[in-house]
Amino acid sequence: MEKLIKPLVRICSSFQDLSLLIVRLILAYGFYGPAVKKISSFQNVVIWFKDSLHIPFPFLNAVLAVATETIGVILIFIGLMTRFISVPMMVVMVVAIATVHWSNGFHASGNGFEIPLYYMIMLFILLSFGPGKLSLDETIFKKYFGSDK
Repeated sequence: MEKLIKPLVRICSSFQDLSLLIVRLILAYGFYGPAVKKISSFQNVVIWFKDSLHIPFPFLNAVLAVATETIGVILIFIGLMTRFISVPMMVVMVVAIATVHWSNGFHASGNGFEIPLYYMIMLFILLSFGPGKLSLDETIFKKYFGSDK
């Protein structure tokens, strides 16, 4: 049995970097549309934060949220500072769940917290494992530190 399992585990493990790349690309794609929408109607975001969501310091928080999502899309896509940007992006998802999605329940079809939760899980995976070998983080580590992280 061991002769069968060990090669299977080795084969499955060889997909780790591809899996992390796919997670990064899906996350970047998922955040891209909302980030562009928020940038193009920034004043409406500030008003929404103030009047509907009752978020304190709506202008400042809108700037932080939009900047985090926008910069996050770029950094996650190219795999640069992936672990660093994952934390503020998870914070944005926690705020989105708490202020917008929680009262709608779980399912995405009813604007529930399902999709933000999935994004948080994917961000946690990137925080835990890093962006994988198919990233700028990996290239920079190899070039300047001569080894893996």
